[in-house]
Amino acid sequence: MSEPQRLVIATRASRLALWQAEYVRSRLQALYPACTVELLTLTTRGDQILDRTLSKVGGKGLFVKELETALLDGRADLAVHSLKDVPVDLQPPFELCTVLERADPRDAFVSNDYAGLAELPDGAVVGTSSLRRESQLRARYPHLRVQPLRGNLDTRLGKLDRGEYAAIILAAAGLQRLALGGRIRALIDPADSLPAAGQGALGIEIRDDRPDLRAWLAPLAHADTACCATAERAVSRALGGSCQVPLAAYAQVRDGQLSLQALVASPDGVRIVRAEGQGDAAQAADIGADVARRLLADGARDILAVLLRDDSPS
Repeated sequence: MSEPQRLVIATRASRLALWQAEYVRSRLQALYPACTVELLTLTTRGDQILDRTLSKVGGKGLFVKELETALLDGRADLAVHSLKDVPVDLQPPFELCTVLERADPRDAFVSNDYAGLAELPDGAVVGTSSLRRESQLRARYPHLRVQPLRGNLDTRLGKLDRGEYAAIILAAAGLQRLALGGRIRALIDPADSLPAAGQGALGIEIRDDRPDLRAWLAPLAHADTACCATAERAVSRALGGSCQVPLAAYAQVRDGQLSLQALVASPDGVRIVRAEGQGDAAQAADIGADVARRLLADGARDILAVLLRDDSPS
């Protein structure tokens, strides 16, 4: 197959999204020196709505719709996403064709005054953008006040610096990618804050009628990360994973063996259901589906039923 001559990457306009797109552009230009790789920068609905949590305004799909429109009308060839922002139920003509090597998947504790969550005093305000983080925080630290935190990384850090929060919880990978790792006071062990499905990894979305692109992007794929993402996203898919569900799934591969931890929680953290699974990494999807079945059997079904009832129109 001939090498590409020109590729256009659709990306959100945030600083982190642009870093991610530039990273993929640099990888592609190293692979195909004769190829011109351009960025198409777009503003998504998720970037525009900052006064409400994602769980209230439509979830992660708000960050991909405009990029998918650019893929559909031919303005872009591929879209680069934080994998945790990509809906698990992508429909034709779209496909998640490439998962790049994962960076640090952990959550990060960021504060100007405290070294870790255990140091926060009663009533301290902690900001987070996700129900997943909120539920685990409430379970471990019921004396803290957890408040919504929206906006890009710089906006969130600015709110912390203005004293609106005693601390905020962010994805470590995003801070590290933007050379903001110095703001991290502590990395939170996955045992204390289980990551979101796909956290720390980048995913590339294309139209499913572009086998040429699929082949050109294949060298960027990282097999172990792809297996982990497959298992994690299988859990999320089986449980109807969205921003409305406090759901975590985190897999690791060692010597061809995959281990997976997952949980579903009530938003207040009062009830958390956990499950684990292990097996050959080649069976990642089956491991994820099995863990999801165990979560449902052990009580996640009841938690999800309450969440769906609470989200239904009155």
